[in-house]
Amino acid sequence: MSLRLEMLQVARLARTVLGNEASELVEAYVRSQQNADGGFRDRDGESDLYYTSFAIDALTALQVPLPEESLNAFLGSRLSSPDELDFVHLCCLARCSSALPTRPSAPTLAPVYERIEAYRTPDGGYNQSDDDETGSAYACFLAYGAYADHGLSLPDPAGVARCLDSLKTEGGAWANDVELPIPNVPATAAAVTLCRNLRLPIPPETPRWILSSLHPAGGFLPFPQAPVPDLLSTAVALHALDGLQVGFEEKKDLLLDFVDSLWTAAGGFHGTWDDDDLDVEYTYYGLLALGHLAL
Repeated sequence: MSLRLEMLQVARLARTVLGNEASELVEAYVRSQQNADGGFRDRDGESDLYYTSFAIDALTALQVPLPEESLNAFLGSRLSSPDELDFVHLCCLARCSSALPTRPSAPTLAPVYERIEAYRTPDGGYNQSDDDETGSAYACFLAYGAYADHGLSLPDPAGVARCLDSLKTEGGAWANDVELPIPNVPATAAAVTLCRNLRLPIPPETPRWILSSLHPAGGFLPFPQAPVPDLLSTAVALHALDGLQVGFEEKKDLLLDFVDSLWTAAGGFHGTWDDDDLDVEYTYYGLLALGHLAL
């Protein structure tokens, strides 16, 4: 299944929590982040495929029209030169292209997938760096999504399974890579989603480990001993728990308070309590978290 659509099914429910007025503020904020070339801004104000992918999904979750003409122009300029893109931006280009009514043809996308496969690692996974020997959970997640969003099968899924198996840690969690084998929520959530879609076994203690990362004041910590929770970890933790059919009803009010503490009347979401800036990435994660809390 498309990982993008799987998350959007839930993120669309955020409107029921936000209400119309707040939803319109979020929409206005996201649209304000689009540059003249059609791309959406990173934190330095530059048009970036990564942030554009989150802007597209935020607008889609809000069930409002996309600026299709300007987006087509921006994505077309990137599709014409995939060799200039790194792994993350290649995957984001595939994701963005899948969101528009008129998708690029298979021959147009072929060079994108050829470049993605250049980041395949000897252990069967993928890595953001093209010279690593081992894969990462994040890169495997992005690669799977790049294929699935266009209805394509991931090449050599058994290789990705081997990579994920090497990243398991005690307690049912996953590390992102073997070089820093620290269990963390984003890597664990990515692995859970991949395992569900690839029909791989998930340790029975995984839900308990994820829930143990919940901060007493709300939100999920990215890793054990982290000083504060963040919105990304919270959104993906909730998505993983929902995918595992693990309820968190008794924690909803606490989690809603946490997400609300990161929203501003400007329409965007902060990433953490210490984050002074807004961006479309965390705004999307705010919508995803609220969608899960609306269920």
